[in-house]
Amino acid sequence: MFRRKQCNRRQKQRLREIRRRKNKAIFQALVAWLIPEHGLFIKDRFHGNIKWTPEQLAQQALIWAWQDTRHVTEAFERTLEVCRDLHLEKGAKTYTAFIQALDRYRPTFSLRLREQFQLLAEEIGGRFWRDREWVLIGFDGSRVTTPRSVSNELAFCAPNYGQGKTAKYRQKKSKGMRRRRNEQNPPEPQAPQVWITMMWHMSLRLPWTWRLGPSNSSERGHVMEMLKQEEFPEDTLFCGDAGFVGYDFWKAILDSGGQFLIRVGGNVNLLSETADVKRLGGGVVLCWPKDKMNSGEKPLRLRLIRVKVGNTKMWMLTSVLDGKRLPPKTIIQYYKMRWGGEVEYRGLKQTNDKGTLCCRNSARVYAELDWSIRAMAFAELIALREQLRKDEESPTEPEHEYDPKDRSLANTVRALRRCMRNLDQDADPRTDLLSQLAGALVQKYNNRTDKKARYRPPNPDKKPLGEPNVTKLSPEARAKLARLAERIAA
Repeated sequence: MFRRKQCNRRQKQRLREIRRRKNKAIFQALVAWLIPEHGLFIKDRFHGNIKWTPEQLAQQALIWAWQDTRHVTEAFERTLEVCRDLHLEKGAKTYTAFIQALDRYRPTFSLRLREQFQLLAEEIGGRFWRDREWVLIGFDGSRVTTPRSVSNELAFCAPNYGQGKTAKYRQKKSKGMRRRRNEQNPPEPQAPQVWITMMWHMSLRLPWTWRLGPSNSSERGHVMEMLKQEEFPEDTLFCGDAGFVGYDFWKAILDSGGQFLIRVGGNVNLLSETADVKRLGGGVVLCWPKDKMNSGEKPLRLRLIRVKVGNTKMWMLTSVLDGKRLPPKTIIQYYKMRWGGEVEYRGLKQTNDKGTLCCRNSARVYAELDWSIRAMAFAELIALREQLRKDEESPTEPEHEYDPKDRSLANTVRALRRCMRNLDQDADPRTDLLSQLAGALVQKYNNRTDKKARYRPPNPDKKPLGEPNVTKLSPEARAKLARLAERIAA
């Protein structure tokens, strides 16, 4: 009897050890799949006295960015515990060495890990990699707040804050009691903020690439920088809102080999060669500003079309002239998909609690935010992989087919954090990390109510976008266009 109990006790201990090893092995395999141990940084040079390897430092930074603590130093202490359990012994030993390395080698880590992420996303994307013939990339910008330190205020605050037309207009509206009250209680100075411009894969619903800058950065400038410095897949269709307009911006997209789909309004001036395009609901137009016309540059031949998205009538401008390649129904579908980028920013700020950063040094702020976005993207990537595998193994009915928009960032991050906390505890094989990631989906329910927040008052300063200004080509412009065509043909 005693021997039987002892044997059962040993079997239970062995089973607990197997479960424990399985949990650790799964987490180690995921981290190694995202950031391989060898070959990723083989072309890069690092300081000769470093005691860490770049691969394990990157793995350590990924685990650090997945932590749920509010302070970065406390997150690093927990990261050291996880790294000891995973036998990652060639990482940074102190927080100072860790954050200084992330700051110094931030361009190197950004380049190599971006290439690795995009390669993995294309490998596992499957049928969601392209929609029709297009790789859909949306872009948008947002800001996050940093602590009020001298370093952050000098690096991120706009030097001419409060001197713009909008600020002066609002000051004129404050009269009487409101103005006297403001003199007694002056407003706080501008909070230092970091600008994020993100390119986002609309079908996979994954961050693709991004740029960071001070609060007065130009999101169009960031996008043009990414177009110039990075390579994009063939037949990429870039989608943006009404702020991404202009001859130089659209030409940069076309020069990169891509096409674009942009919402336009009264902030755009276009030319028409034939009939009244707006009255006909759309047609071929030219983007040819006077300075480009006088300097002899070619006009951009584009297609303007009026669509109805929900209850809103809007004008869309695209460089795809063939209506069969990009019909109106597809334009409406793609513009609605672009709104998923706003959900990505909400996940960064609210789900991952990065709406306000922690670092008080401007260089370290960039490292903290850069790794926060990267960790969010990698977490969504491994959840997408497991959900696609589960969908292939157990195909469902067409009406219940898997869609990446069903993926839940909150449940994904929660599963990773739970696994890191319980690496040395027993894990149920039926609910291991991979199973939790495969089931990290949003709750489905029928909600037919209006999504617009009831507490948000109407903004009288927000003017409607209006319609684009389309004028017929003047005889002088027609002559210049004809001479330009002759010169090109010759």
